[in-house]
Amino acid sequence: MKSTAVAALACLSLSVPVAAQDLGDVVHLDVLDGGRTANGTYLTALKLTLKDGWKTYWRAPGDAGIPPEFDWKQSSNVGQVEITWPAPEIFDQNGLQSIGYQNQLVLPIEITPRNPAKPVRLQGEMDLGVCKDVCIPERLDFDHTLDAGADRNPAIAAALAQRPYSAREARVTNATCNLTPTKDGMRIEARVTMPSAGGREVAVIEPGNPVLWASQPVSQRQGDTLVAEAEIINASGAPFALDRSEIRITVLGANHAVDIQGCSAG
Repeated sequence: MKSTAVAALACLSLSVPVAAQDLGDVVHLDVLDGGRTANGTYLTALKLTLKDGWKTYWRAPGDAGIPPEFDWKQSSNVGQVEITWPAPEIFDQNGLQSIGYQNQLVLPIEITPRNPAKPVRLQGEMDLGVCKDVCIPERLDFDHTLDAGADRNPAIAAALAQRPYSAREARVTNATCNLTPTKDGMRIEARVTMPSAGGREVAVIEPGNPVLWASQPVSQRQGDTLVAEAEIINASGAPFALDRSEIRITVLGANHAVDIQGCSAG
């Protein structure tokens, strides 16, 4: 959990000088309406507007980031919630790598109502970290009754268009994960056969279990295959098993990103 500890200590150490500064509101949240889809779901988005130069983080934030967390429990008539993450940027600072968004994030959300005949009220909280020269935690509240008759929202459409390619769209022909037990957990070697995503390719491995943590992989090209190696540990130190079908590999390249769900035995 080295990188998680580094990020936490960085934010903790900066919390005192932040309190002494008048930073004002560095991030503002709006709920966008996108109306109802043909299959009866609601399309909405959380729009985060940050002060110039500030950034926030992707669901897998890298070495020096804080993953966002959502609490929807106060919402009404909300069944399934599906988030589409736009492809993030990679930030390198002081030898640490983080993954996220700078200045603005529009996060599309598709909601299946429990009762299609009743309105949907989206109410809850979003916990996130925002960073520039300093890092601070933020908790943002939202409360909005979705407009079923709203027109197509260009900001939501643009954010959906920025999603990573699927494995099929990116012409991934094979994805394998070789797992080797280590003293502290497990070593994973992911091999993804696909055309280049452009420029420097960075792979991100998510174990699919919230109690497990994966280090930032070391990625390299071997011909038509991208090879990424990482360490996976359990925060509690307890033994664990990995379900390859739950492993998620995201390749971030200069031209596009690729989202790969699951891998076979190496």
